[in-house]
Amino acid sequence: MKIVVLGTNHAGIAAANTLLDNYPGHEIVMIDRNNNMSYLGCGTAIWVGRQIEKPDELFYAKPADFEAKGAKILTETEVSEIDFAKKEVHARTKSGEEIIETYDKLVLATGSRPIIPNLPGKDLEGIHFLKLFQEGQAVDEEFAKTEVKRVAVIGAGYIGTEIAEAASRRGKEVLLFDAESTSLASYYDPEFAQTMDKNLQEHGIELHFGEFAKEFKGNNGRVSQIVTDKASYDVDLVINCIGFTANSALAADHLDTLNNGAIKVDKHQQSSDPDVYAVGDVATIYSNALQDFTYIALASNAVRSGIVAGHNIGGTPLESAGVQGSNGISIFGYHMTSTGFSLKAAKKAGFDVAYTDFEDKQKAWFFHEDNDSVKIRIVYEKESRRIVGAQLASYSEIIGGNINMFSLAIQDQKTVDDIALLDLFFLPHFNSPYNYMTVAALNAK
Repeated sequence: MKIVVLGTNHAGIAAANTLLDNYPGHEIVMIDRNNNMSYLGCGTAIWVGRQIEKPDELFYAKPADFEAKGAKILTETEVSEIDFAKKEVHARTKSGEEIIETYDKLVLATGSRPIIPNLPGKDLEGIHFLKLFQEGQAVDEEFAKTEVKRVAVIGAGYIGTEIAEAASRRGKEVLLFDAESTSLASYYDPEFAQTMDKNLQEHGIELHFGEFAKEFKGNNGRVSQIVTDKASYDVDLVINCIGFTANSALAADHLDTLNNGAIKVDKHQQSSDPDVYAVGDVATIYSNALQDFTYIALASNAVRSGIVAGHNIGGTPLESAGVQGSNGISIFGYHMTSTGFSLKAAKKAGFDVAYTDFEDKQKAWFFHEDNDSVKIRIVYEKESRRIVGAQLASYSEIIGGNINMFSLAIQDQKTVDDIALLDLFFLPHFNSPYNYMTVAALNAK
């Protein structure tokens, strides 16, 4: 069987590795328009902010790795058309050669693309996006310029907040804009997001929330000002981080999709065309919190969906366990993690929910040094008491592991009462005998 994989980042790599490592004998062709593969975009801000010196280790796979396993790799090759009736992929190589690759099974792992605001002045020099490694390189070069002093970041989601920190670490004056009233509004309720806002302000980030960008103005062809619905601001650089949408243009006319272009798949990652699988950011995914398919673009989801598709194509029926959208962020040493729905998101999705909050020290009370406070919220359905979301915030890194318990709880449809009596270990170096997770659950009404 010949399998063509379009896209060689997290989802495509996971699908190809699963097939190559577990199902020998198939012909695997991997195609990507980029000149690299496996770039961890979540590490861009870490590198650009000089928390690490070189970006080399942000790549975890090379074309040679797959060629050694017998795959055919075509990088810097742009796919122009997919003929689904003939099962053909039409593409052009870097040298201009027109090629056609036939397939028995096709894996679409074309990812997502930045949402580009259609504003006056959007084509001025000095306006950047962040997705590919090359875009990270361009921003890094801008940060190296002494004349770039004031940086506007549009969008205070994960990428925007991270790149705002990176710019600050490089000595820039940073203005962070978002139409929402807080940072990280897609993942956290205001009571949590406001703690991050305070953290950003304490580190010199100038916050402009509840503002809409309306126009970019320039001087000699380069951006020099951002205009919002409230004021105008002189800037030397603009970085757009307002979100992503599914990169599905090659297949949108043939396959069933959501309104944002995400290709609809089942729990086997199979699309409406039985010979086409879609994985990663280009596809829908089953949410255990929502208990339905939706769109959640995360690298961790991409890897899992690629593994599921690989096994199903290889001949082992495997259903996705679904996801919770578990995520985390660390800015200036302040950590936040969440899974499932925030209270706001649960209500928007039509759930009748309640929540329980608690705040305590991470370690036992008699540790007076290196003992950070932890803030927790558990969101649950009022009638069934099923947990549908959780949020944690602290300077303690331990919350990074604790959120995984709530992820599993949502996946297995556990109730808040199940957590209240769960056997959580106790050791003063790690927690208190009345663990803050236990107390939060016990307090649920």
